[in-house]
Amino acid sequence: MDFLALDFETATNEADSPCEMGLAIVRGGVVREVRNWLIKPRQWPYFSPFTMAVHGIRPQDVADAPGFAEVWEEALPLMDGGTVVAHNAAFDMNVLRSTLLSHRLQMPTFSYFCSVSLCRRVWPGYRSYGLGPMCSVHGIGLKHHRAGNDAEAAAELVLRAGRATDVDSTDELLRRSHVKQGSLSPQAHRTPGGKVTVLG
Repeated sequence: MDFLALDFETATNEADSPCEMGLAIVRGGVVREVRNWLIKPRQWPYFSPFTMAVHGIRPQDVADAPGFAEVWEEALPLMDGGTVVAHNAAFDMNVLRSTLLSHRLQMPTFSYFCSVSLCRRVWPGYRSYGLGPMCSVHGIGLKHHRAGNDAEAAAELVLRAGRATDVDSTDELLRRSHVKQGSLSPQAHRTPGGKVTVLG
């Protein structure tokens, strides 16, 4: 299994306000590396009270952090051409797409899927498929709502789903679980549900 898990925390309710980005890099069925970037969003110093209550990141925490363009120089080569998962992928893909567009940065090309959808298929019958409850069920340590930790936890859920389904590739896991993929490219964003937004 080779894939990347992505997570964002935002400063405001605006999609293009990431204040933290996390990537967990999975190679050969193992989380090999977790990267976490604090980001100074374009809305700085404004942070909404609601988002601060969720993740605890405050304006002073990112005062000296790089902007998204600098972070993206590191993240783009890691993500381009890969398979990406996020827990509630609609949120994280909206943040990524909106931020790249507002900053006029290069769009990556990758396929992606949602680990919430995967968990529902592999482990039916739970009341909640949020990251916290799923990690509790599977004994995964979690410091919730910090991007690197959330990304690593999502990656571990996918790996456990692979073991539960007795598969050793991400493509086979998605096929067997009947989980649809979306895609992002410089030309278009296609959601797992089939909605296409032309970008190029």
